[in-house]
Amino acid sequence: MNRAPSHDPVLRVSAAILAGLALLVGLKLAEDIFAPLLLAITVGVIFAPVVDRLAKFGLPRGLVAIALIVMIFFVVIALGFLVEPYVTSAIDRIPTVKYEIRKFLFEYRDLIRGIDEVEQALGAAKEKSDEAGGMPTVSDALYLAPVIVAQSLVFFGGLFFFLLTRWNIYNWMSRRIGDTTTTAVMLDRFCSAENAVSRYFATITAINIGLGFAVTGGLMAIGMSGAPIWGIAAALLNFVLYVGPAAMAAGLLLNGLVAFDGLMSFAPMAIYLALNMCEAQFVTPGLVGKHIQINPFMIFVSLVFWLWLWGPLGGIVAIPTTVIVLNLFNILGEGRRTQSARRTPD
Repeated sequence: MNRAPSHDPVLRVSAAILAGLALLVGLKLAEDIFAPLLLAITVGVIFAPVVDRLAKFGLPRGLVAIALIVMIFFVVIALGFLVEPYVTSAIDRIPTVKYEIRKFLFEYRDLIRGIDEVEQALGAAKEKSDEAGGMPTVSDALYLAPVIVAQSLVFFGGLFFFLLTRWNIYNWMSRRIGDTTTTAVMLDRFCSAENAVSRYFATITAINIGLGFAVTGGLMAIGMSGAPIWGIAAALLNFVLYVGPAAMAAGLLLNGLVAFDGLMSFAPMAIYLALNMCEAQFVTPGLVGKHIQINPFMIFVSLVFWLWLWGPLGGIVAIPTTVIVLNLFNILGEGRRTQSARRTPD
């Protein structure tokens, strides 16, 4: 008796591949909707334990969710007002930065090959910048404003309704994923994933705040202006693995070329790289590795994929999404059991 075509494994695999490609294209095309929505779910998972604890005191869950949204909104606004003077100053110093880079290239032309090509590239970039009118204009800001407002509404709306109904969502997904015997198991895995992500971000946030204070102190010690803002930038950018520290190092290098002379120009970047190296090699593995152990290659692949898909926003949600998926498939738990079972000899 022939099997029905719908049970053909080749057709099922082909359908799964086509569905995956369609989902990928949909996520890419609808970035303005899905990116802030996934960020809202990530933030909701991070703050879910706080909401649960406050709800146990008799506070309405909706009121707690609104209070959390208001707090996040005012924190973002406060950071914007705090950083705005330094951003304006940095924009005004762009011509000086270009001059210092050109001066640096001339001073070290014997150590840099292809200086003519670099000069031509800088000249072409300058011509394109002049043709484009330099910095973004007011009309550019007005054009982007509706998109930013729409993404903000999607984020805050998604965060509110996720915090309000997340247990209903978990129960619904658990029933759809498994049968009656596995529903409780899947629900437990959802809870485990939520706790893992929340614990991970709480630890990483504490580490990044410490890194920010350390960077601020190090830059103040060498007399660099705006050291507290650079410390805030170091703490925030460190949430985006690899890309964030690289951007921070590049910014400090440019600022060092403007603020100092000679080898001292490299001091801000060197201080940051030394502190970041200590954080990445000793502090984070020691605190985070006790609870979450993920293959570094898997982290790198996930980060590259989400950065390609949604840019910096994808870099923020990459690690939480990976942790949630691994918990749902019980990969982290199996990894811990496997490592505890395998004892390597000293």
